[in-house]
Amino acid sequence: MVLGLDDARRLAEDYTAAWNTGDPQAVAAFYAPDGGIIINRGEPSIGRAGVARMAAGFFADVPDLTLVCDGVRVAGAHIIYLWTFTGSHSVTKRSLRVSGWEEWDLDHDLKVAASCGWFDADDYARQVGPA
Repeated sequence: MVLGLDDARRLAEDYTAAWNTGDPQAVAAFYAPDGGIIINRGEPSIGRAGVARMAAGFFADVPDLTLVCDGVRVAGAHIIYLWTFTGSHSVTKRSLRVSGWEEWDLDHDLKVAASCGWFDADDYARQVGPA
């Protein structure tokens, strides 16, 4: 399957909008039923339920999370989704601005079959500050 840049941008815009609803199920709906994500080489979040738990964790930590798509790159059915989120940490109340990216492999239904997500965890921890 070959995906065009316009289609990839549209998918990224819709994914961004799903995150901005604050609804973990809306985020999970972009994944194949058996798809998943691994963030910073951590534990995999597998299946839509796993992806929803991952998103819920972000929403719990940053309840006012606002996501922006910074760019998209596409090669066939592989997409790089560049993002920045802002918000305030739920415990420390400190402002956050975190940038990163996800590498998506899409299935034939244009759902995310596999994603590797990356952000600077040390910078995130520094911004959060002591609890």
